[in-house]
Amino acid sequence: MEVATQFFQRYEEDPSILERIVTGDETWVHHYDPESKRQSMEWRHSSSPEKKKFKRQPSAKKIMLTLFWDMHGPILVHFQAHGQTVNSANYCVMLRNGLKPAICKKRGGIVSKKKVLLHHDNARPHTAAARVETVQQLGYELLQYLPYSLDLAPSDYHIFGPLKEALRGSRFASDEEVKKAVHIWLPRAAEKLLHRRNTETS
Repeated sequence: MEVATQFFQRYEEDPSILERIVTGDETWVHHYDPESKRQSMEWRHSSSPEKKKFKRQPSAKKIMLTLFWDMHGPILVHFQAHGQTVNSANYCVMLRNGLKPAICKKRGGIVSKKKVLLHHDNARPHTAAARVETVQQLGYELLQYLPYSLDLAPSDYHIFGPLKEALRGSRFASDEEVKKAVHIWLPRAAEKLLHRRNTETS
């Protein structure tokens, strides 16, 4: 309640705060993720024989996607190299060498006016002392995240869930095919979100 109240107070003082929020999160993207029950449903006659459905599991091959985005769309799409873990050190390097240049290139106006507000969940690489120090060195501000809340950032609701739903049932032969599919889907999803937001506010 305290965190939410403080945010609303900041919003009332400066509505442009929403344009400065950059959300970051990670998720696994499998080479193959079976269709959900809803996706595999089909119309059939009551007298038609039932088809046997075999339980399928996501493929063992997968790649870690790290995404930073704001209200206008994706800012940085980063895929972790195989064998490299997402720890505090690697995360700090990504913030310096990946996120900062991407924000300057795509959202230069935000950086030149006011601080970027970085929003993360409470995963260990996000809460490590080195990461906090790196964020301060970059001149960004960390938005408070409730320490006992569920590990659910907005990315899970608005990005990762719909992304995985869209890719279900597709088989990818390589990491490059997965990356290509993600890069194709993200801009389209951003356009839909912007269109819906504009429609709701008009």
